[in-house]
Amino acid sequence: MNAPTAPVPVSFRLIVKTFAPGWPAAVMGTGAFAMATLHFSRQMPWLEGLAWVLHWFNLALFTLISIPWLLRWVMAWPAVVASFKHPVAANFYPSYGIALLVLAGELRAFGGHELLALVVWWLAVALLFGLTLAVLLSIFQGEHVNLDHITPGIFMAPVGMVVIPVAGAPLLVVQPEALHDLALTINGIGLGAGIFMYLALLALALHRFYVHKRLPAMMAPTFWINLAPLGITVVSMLNLVAVTPFAGDKSAYLMAAFLIWGFGAFWLVLAMLFTWSVRNVAPLPFSLTWWAFTFPLGAFTLGSQRLSEAAGLSTPLAFGWLAWILLAGIWTLTLAKTIGGVASGKLFQPHP
Repeated sequence: MNAPTAPVPVSFRLIVKTFAPGWPAAVMGTGAFAMATLHFSRQMPWLEGLAWVLHWFNLALFTLISIPWLLRWVMAWPAVVASFKHPVAANFYPSYGIALLVLAGELRAFGGHELLALVVWWLAVALLFGLTLAVLLSIFQGEHVNLDHITPGIFMAPVGMVVIPVAGAPLLVVQPEALHDLALTINGIGLGAGIFMYLALLALALHRFYVHKRLPAMMAPTFWINLAPLGITVVSMLNLVAVTPFAGDKSAYLMAAFLIWGFGAFWLVLAMLFTWSVRNVAPLPFSLTWWAFTFPLGAFTLGSQRLSEAAGLSTPLAFGWLAWILLAGIWTLTLAKTIGGVASGKLFQPHP
């Protein structure tokens, strides 16, 4: 029996080298939490203060995460190349671009900094398309992915695409005239690519769930990622339809959003039952995958809020409150465990 490996002393160089590509998911989840909380403050004004705290905390968190995430490309290029070729980890590289898109939405929602949000949005779009295409090409050109590696992490690419119109559509009113049509087209490309990629990858994920061995307990939180494209597609579709002059009769789009949200509501219940069943078989060890709980719950909350406004229905808002309550509890626990993992150095230990 092999003796346990002694922990590697933590240094800044080690942090940069082992910094996981999915760390920006913490910014995604916190930003969605902040914006959903700000929306609910219309009903409960005392939540506005919490929303602003989350907003400023997320700006600081993004700055903190950006330092090692970006330096890794310079100081640890071989590690970047290796993770790009990893059949699971590579899927999380677009999370940095998605985090920037979320920040663009925050900047617009908190204080109405539309011009700054516009700059961030264009930067996010460029990074997101670049990272997503690089990851997909790496997967398509290799033979290193098999059914064991098919987890809901594959939804990160379509999630990024459908997030583009969340801030991008409302920001069309402040786009320079010369860029207006291009920006509108990019929003359409993002939403279209995201929806159809999601549908294709959903079939692949369900194939794995039906005929292959169950997800490892550590990957169970990723089951919730399915809520992200469903919730955000509702927001993006309704946002884009509202500013697209040739959309015509908008009732069909509202019905489509209602049906997409309905699948999300079903998946929310399924995800809770699935996680409970996994927890009864094996403990859920903490890892950075726990952040996979947060953005999907925030996305579904935002989708429920947007649908409730557009359709005048109260039941979607009730589902939104359920998702927000779950998000508040899970986000707090995940943040506490993340701080503990950073302080102890466990999150920066090289994988064997």
